[in-house]
Amino acid sequence: MHEALRGILSDTLTANGPTDSGHDLAHADRVWANAQQIAAGEQLAQRDQLMAACYLHDLVTLPKNDPERHRASTLSAEAAAPFLMGLGFSPQEVAAICHAIAAHSFSAGIPCETALARVVQDADRIESLGAIGLARCFAVSGALGRPLFHPIDPFATDRTLNDTAFALDHFPQKLLKLPDQMQTETGRILARQRADLLRRFLQDLAQELGQPAPTW
Repeated sequence: MHEALRGILSDTLTANGPTDSGHDLAHADRVWANAQQIAAGEQLAQRDQLMAACYLHDLVTLPKNDPERHRASTLSAEAAAPFLMGLGFSPQEVAAICHAIAAHSFSAGIPCETALARVVQDADRIESLGAIGLARCFAVSGALGRPLFHPIDPFATDRTLNDTAFALDHFPQKLLKLPDQMQTETGRILARQRADLLRRFLQDLAQELGQPAPTW
C-alpha cells in the first residue's frame, strides 16, 4: 500500500510538471510521519485510510497567488477517488478519505467532520512550523519574488502586517496562530514545540538586525 501510494503521487507530480518544494513527495512522506505520531497519541486505528489521505492530499496543487487556490484540496479529493477505488477501498472508505483530503486545506475552509480528517489536517499544518516550516516559508516567498522582510520596519512595529508583500509577516499572520488551531491535543503539543523554534529564530533575527524582539 505504501509504495503504491507513493507511486501514484510521484507519477502525478511528474505528469503535472514541476511543483514547489513544499508540495513534493518528500512533503507527503513527512506528513505521513506526522500523522502516525498524532494518530498514536489520539488512538486512531485507520492506518490505511490515514496513509492514503496523507499521500494523496496534494494531487492537485495551485500557487499561493492563484485565485482558485481555495479549490485545490477539493480537486485533489476528486482526483484521488478513482485511485482509491483501484486500491480496493470501499465506497464508505473512499468517501472518508476524500473528506479528509478536502478538509485539510487552510484556504478551503472545510470543517473536519471525522477523527481521520482532524489528524490529516494537523499533520499537514505541522509542516508549516519548526525548521521545515521556516525553510518552506522562505522558499515559497522567494519563488513568488517577495522580500524577506520590510527593510525599515521588519517586525511591523508601525505598519500593517502584509504577508503577500513580506515573508516575515507570514509568521504572525498565520504560522504562529497554528498551534491554537490544531484539531487534536497531540497536534497542539507538537505544534507548540515547533512554534517555539520559530520564535527563537525571530529573537536571533532581531538581535542580528539590532531591533527589539517582536512580541508575536
